[in-house]
Amino acid sequence: MGDMANSSIEFHPKPQQQRETPHAGGFGCTLAELRSLMELRGAEALQKVQEAYGDVSGLCRRLKTSPTEGLADNANDLEKRRQIYGQNFIPPKQPKTFLQLVWEALQDVTLIILEVAAIVSLGLSFYAPPGQESEACGNVSAGAEDEGEAEAGWIEGAAILLSVICVVLVTAFNDWSKEKQFRGLQSRIEQEQKFTVIRNGQLLQVPVAALVVGDIAQVKYGDLLPADGVLIQGNDLKIDESSLTGESDHVRKSADKDPMLLSGTHVMEGSGRMVVTAVGVNSQTGIIFTLLGAGGEEEEKKDKKAKKQDGAVAMEMQPLKSAEGGEMEEREKKKANVPKKEKSVLQGKLTKLAVQIGKAGLVMSAITVIILVLYFVIETFVVNSGVWLAECTPVYVQYFVKFFIIGVTVLVVAVPEGLPLAVTISLAYSVKKMMKDNNLVRHLDACETMGNATAICSDKTGTLTTNRMTVVQSYLGDTHYKEIPAPSALTPKILDLLVHAISINSAYTTKILPPEKEGALPRQVGNKTECALLGFVLDLKQDFQPVREQIPEDKLYKVYTFNSVRKSMSTVIRMPDGGFRLFSKGASEILLKKCTNILNSNGELRCFRPRDRDDMVKKIIEPMACDGLRTICIAYRDFSATQEPDWDNENEVVGDLTCIAVVGIEDPVRPEVPEAIRKCQRAGITVRMVTGDNINTARAIAAKCGIIQPGEDFLCLEGKEFNRRIRNEKGEIEQERLDKVWPKLRVLARSSPTDKHTLVKGIIDSTTGEQRQVVAVTGDGTNDGPALKKADVGFAMGIAGTDVAKEASDIILTDDNFTSIVKAVMWGRNVYDSISKFLQFQLTVNVVAVIVAFTGACITQDSPLKAVQMLWVNLIMDTFASLALATEPPTESLLLRKPYGRDKPLISRTMMKNILGHAVYQLTIIFTLLFVGELFFDIDSGRNAPLHSPPSEHYTIIFNTFVMMQLFNEINARKIHGERNVFHGIFGNPIFCTIVLGTFAIQIVIVQFGGKPFSCSPLSTEQWLWCLFVGVGELVWGQVIATIPTSQLKCLKEAGHGPGKDEMTDEELAEGEEEIDHAERELRRGQILWFRGLNRIQTQIRVVKAFRSSLYEGLEKPESKTSIHNFMATPEFLINDYTHNIPLIDDTDVDENEERLRAPPPPSPNQNNNAIDSGIYLTTHGTKSATSSVFSSRPGSPIHSMETSL
Repeated sequence: MGDMANSSIEFHPKPQQQRETPHAGGFGCTLAELRSLMELRGAEALQKVQEAYGDVSGLCRRLKTSPTEGLADNANDLEKRRQIYGQNFIPPKQPKTFLQLVWEALQDVTLIILEVAAIVSLGLSFYAPPGQESEACGNVSAGAEDEGEAEAGWIEGAAILLSVICVVLVTAFNDWSKEKQFRGLQSRIEQEQKFTVIRNGQLLQVPVAALVVGDIAQVKYGDLLPADGVLIQGNDLKIDESSLTGESDHVRKSADKDPMLLSGTHVMEGSGRMVVTAVGVNSQTGIIFTLLGAGGEEEEKKDKKAKKQDGAVAMEMQPLKSAEGGEMEEREKKKANVPKKEKSVLQGKLTKLAVQIGKAGLVMSAITVIILVLYFVIETFVVNSGVWLAECTPVYVQYFVKFFIIGVTVLVVAVPEGLPLAVTISLAYSVKKMMKDNNLVRHLDACETMGNATAICSDKTGTLTTNRMTVVQSYLGDTHYKEIPAPSALTPKILDLLVHAISINSAYTTKILPPEKEGALPRQVGNKTECALLGFVLDLKQDFQPVREQIPEDKLYKVYTFNSVRKSMSTVIRMPDGGFRLFSKGASEILLKKCTNILNSNGELRCFRPRDRDDMVKKIIEPMACDGLRTICIAYRDFSATQEPDWDNENEVVGDLTCIAVVGIEDPVRPEVPEAIRKCQRAGITVRMVTGDNINTARAIAAKCGIIQPGEDFLCLEGKEFNRRIRNEKGEIEQERLDKVWPKLRVLARSSPTDKHTLVKGIIDSTTGEQRQVVAVTGDGTNDGPALKKADVGFAMGIAGTDVAKEASDIILTDDNFTSIVKAVMWGRNVYDSISKFLQFQLTVNVVAVIVAFTGACITQDSPLKAVQMLWVNLIMDTFASLALATEPPTESLLLRKPYGRDKPLISRTMMKNILGHAVYQLTIIFTLLFVGELFFDIDSGRNAPLHSPPSEHYTIIFNTFVMMQLFNEINARKIHGERNVFHGIFGNPIFCTIVLGTFAIQIVIVQFGGKPFSCSPLSTEQWLWCLFVGVGELVWGQVIATIPTSQLKCLKEAGHGPGKDEMTDEELAEGEEEIDHAERELRRGQILWFRGLNRIQTQIRVVKAFRSSLYEGLEKPESKTSIHNFMATPEFLINDYTHNIPLIDDTDVDENEERLRAPPPPSPNQNNNAIDSGIYLTTHGTKSATSSVFSSRPGSPIHSMETSL
């Protein structure tokens, strides 16, 4: 504390400060002091620490903590610290209230039109015209049996409003439960995130939220720092601070140069210990969040900026994984409805289909209204040569409003607003169920993308294997041991060196603990390879703990930590005689190149020449590798006291080594993996293994797993060879070369993270196959971040995965097991099938209802299905059916077919056959009932009824029959591939049964007691039985349709393709073609041209904006799309805005601080990874403005790529 005296000038107000701020609670630092300390960087910070506290241990004393022992784990002390310095938790933003969600649901265009129509209708119904002239106004209310009926005109308007309210509430409730689910998920992810701290001298894993100021935390490679702190001791620590500063270079941290560690940053290399100085809202990231406050807009911009700044490993800025983080993701999803890569395949197809159907419906409804109005006008004023009388105006207007309502009803039925709902329900349901299958889904659309996966690039260690490493063979003192040697067989010198080399040169956090249960295996904590080596020490009847106690971690002179470039780890210790000894371990082929000596059987040095090395590789290393073992070399080197080397020149230091031993480590294949891989292959998914291991080991494991089969034509390459094959003379990657390699490639060994990324990117960008590949990737290390981000679906390991990998992923495998990926594929395919089932059902209803309403209106001036009835049909057909069909559980049979591919239409020919087939049946029945039904049932005809006449039995029968047919067709819709047995597994889905029976019950109530509001009159039992009989006919008819082979029906077009290039083909016009004649098609062509024009203009405006925005650091707010329903409102955006063909800029391609960004088309034949042919290079020197402006506009939109071409 000597320095304290000198710096007392600084601190003379200390005593009164203590008095003023009693909340310092006996600690020597106030919250404000610590906050101001953490705002400094580098040398300034160091100077401040020295002036104020002497050194870091002085700071620890002030915070009443010990740098080595940590805090005493007592609850009162921890609680006190939380009260004074805050908790490590950033309070989440308030979720949307139910009312806000209701308001959002009300923004739906069709609903607004309906509301207006209903209000107009209500208003007019209250205006009663003077009685006597009403005869002159034509047959207005003739046939109203009593005055009471005429007054009931308001009921229709009220009923429409009521049903609108129903639809809105259902939608809002769905959104609300989805948000709630997402929050639940988020908090689960949060609870799972733990961090290592030292308390009472013990290493503990505590939840991140439980960290307090004064805690001593262990930081290591791959951590996402959960709080701010000051480094006490570090080994070769490098931090990626880009999420806070935008600098993509890694920052070196050391206790004597720059000890400040900030929350939300990633540890890219090395390890160390820090004392926590600020948590939660007081940490640097917390301060930023607080500044953003609840101002959603700013948050949006900042978040977008922060998210895209970090080029190297594009991670989200989610400091404490607080609920806030999830909030952001959720908000982005909601607002920009463009998930993180590009619009998900399914959403693209659905949006397009919905827009097409919507347009068709609009045209139909317009024609309906025009025909009705013309008919009425001609009949009233021309045929009956009436005169427009002033007092009759309200009556005429009432007629027109009625026509308008019929028109709107046609539109409402035509627009499948249940589609977005079905997608949401299906995804939310799947996500919930996937939790049970060990898949924690972070991005909803990943679930559905997984069903289309055509390739899986999997890690080996931990995913395909058990990740319980054990040493099974070794080469010690010139002898190759096939099992663990007896300690007596080894020279004491070799044994001693081996034990020291292993115990000291491994992370001190890695340990082997006694088993939890009797008879279980010892617990391995930390790095698994190191655990295997420590296990080897124990097997040799030695112990590593005393060695570590003799040389504690802070006595280590220099540590070169393991990273993917070195593929080795070295530690230097000071010897008693003043010299130094370096221990090194690493991949055998790399370390042996640096060895010049080897220990012989007596423990003496023997010269080790390149010839000996080749000999050793052939005789020892290759046989070990062919048994599927990973080989590790352990070596050492002595430096005398006089010749201290330059420790920063790593190549000099780690060279001229003496080899002690080579060990073979086995990592057995998980027993359930071969079967899972077989399932994948049967389902048309290629599994590739990408590993850092050597090629023989990798090949042996791949054969055990069944990734490679004997006699197949496949490639196993090492990273070097792979790069040689795919790069041209200039060393640039060429897509054509890659396309020659990847289709046959099954194993990529000794691969670097960049190789993994290159491979994934190459497969995704490839245009050789008939369709674009959909790639899933698994990863656990920090260096897998870019590949996980780039892939269509990134799986991170829940147990072995680093925080960085989890941040970059879409799905977290909570049990690290490959079989869970197969489950994900099954669920993904199930989502797709559920949507198709729903579509098949929905479109049948739409086609029938629209045609009935249209023809009925044209022929009888009144739709046979009334507005309210249509809305009920719409409610059961859309909302309930989406619930019933979207929650079908998946079956194993889903894995027997090939993936659908990105451009396979949603509505296959079989489905089109079903839709049209059932439509024919239903229309025949309904028109028969409409025109000759009264004769058949012997009741009054309901046709040409006057304006406010009571509901007729005739029309009630039509309505009831219609609903019955839909109910039974819902059962037909459960199968979409033309299967015969539609009841198969129906009881496995209680939701489906409940909904069908529930709908039936409500229908009975509506018909028998609905009366005037529903335009229903009660039916007799006989009439009910007939309705049911016709409904059951649907099931029989379904069997008839199933016998017609689809291949014979060449005339059927498919519909609902994925958004293609900039042209719209006739294929897409195929939807709705049944109801639309040729003139109509011309009309739609015109519309399309008009939309395309609009689109072009929009793109141009957007480009101009992009150029402008890059001047203002690109802080441009993306268009907010409030809800998934809104895509009805803005069809122009969605037709071909997000084509998959624009080579989207890839967030992660920022290598070596030189960003090679790709411009939009013309795409040349070889879009290679570095986009050489686009000729656009943009080099940023880590400057914030450049990076942030490049990454600011929303990724996935054409501007994003345009802007970069600046």
